Amino acid sequence: MSQPVSLNIALVGVGGQGTLVAGKLLGTVATLLGLDVKVSEVHGMSQRGGSVVTYVRIADHVNSPLIEPAQADFILAFEELEALRWAYLLKAGGSMMVNTLKILPATVAIGASAYPQDIVEELDAKAHGNSHIFAFDAQKLADEAGSYKATNLVMLGAMARLTTIDPAIFAEAIDKVFPEKLRAVNHTAFQSGSDIIKYKCEF
Repeated sequence: MSQPVSLNIALVGVGGQGTLVAGKLLGTVATLLGLDVKVSEVHGMSQRGGSVVTYVRIADHVNSPLIEPAQADFILAFEELEALRWAYLLKAGGSMMVNTLKILPATVAIGASAYPQDIVEELDAKAHGNSHIFAFDAQKLADEAGSYKATNLVMLGAMARLTTIDPAIFAEAIDKVFPEKLRAVNHTAFQSGSDIIKYKCEF
């Protein structure tokens, strides 16, 4: 399979969901492909519960670590509200993976604001061009794979299904990033994500 010339990926969620580890793994994939990569946490705080976004840019040569509005090939949204918050980054023809998980912000928890309803439907309605929104319960798939902490690998597997990157490269990156005792569950979670997108694309 051919290597991508350019790939812009936004990983969005809240602290503690594994977005930074997912960014590290994508950086390893790029290195294995012999491509340039920049991984940058550009917004929010990475402590548990705080909004966080990580940009990953892969190409023959990458100048800026930032992804401009409507320039992301993929958005991996680990939480629904974060999907809505960062949807403007998705380019026409891009794909967004949405984990159907709701984590209530502090303002919602104390009753100062309301959590938006029907977020996935709103994202579908706002999708421009031939963009695609894929919503699924990534945490459930991770649990079934052996650990909810592997949600990030489910999300990466879903994205990988839609790229031209050889799955063997991702498998090698998983082996490089994770210690041996964690590899099996992460490989399984990655495959679960890939399978759910294959299933959705058949309908």
